[in-house]
Amino acid sequence: MARKPGSRTVGEFVLFDVFYEDGSQRSNRRVPASALGGLDKDEPAKDIIAEQDAAIAEKSGVPPNKIKTIKRAGAK
Repeated sequence: MARKPGSRTVGEFVLFDVFYEDGSQRSNRRVPASALGGLDKDEPAKDIIAEQDAAIAEKSGVPPNKIKTIKRAGAK
C-alpha cells in the first residue's frame, strides 16, 4: 500500500520544506526521525534546521535567514 505524502522518510530521516521570512523556500531538508514525535511533534525540527542553517552560514559567510514556517515535505 502507498504511504501518506507527509509520512515519507528517507532512511531514518524526515524531509521538511522550510519557508523563510524573506519569502525564500528550501525543500527536502533532512531531520533525524528520532528527534521528532512525542508531545512536541515536529517542533524540534525547526531548531535542528536552524542549527543546520547557522553551520551553512558560518561556512559560506552569508548570514542565515530567519525561519518563518516548516512543514513536512509532501504534506498538504
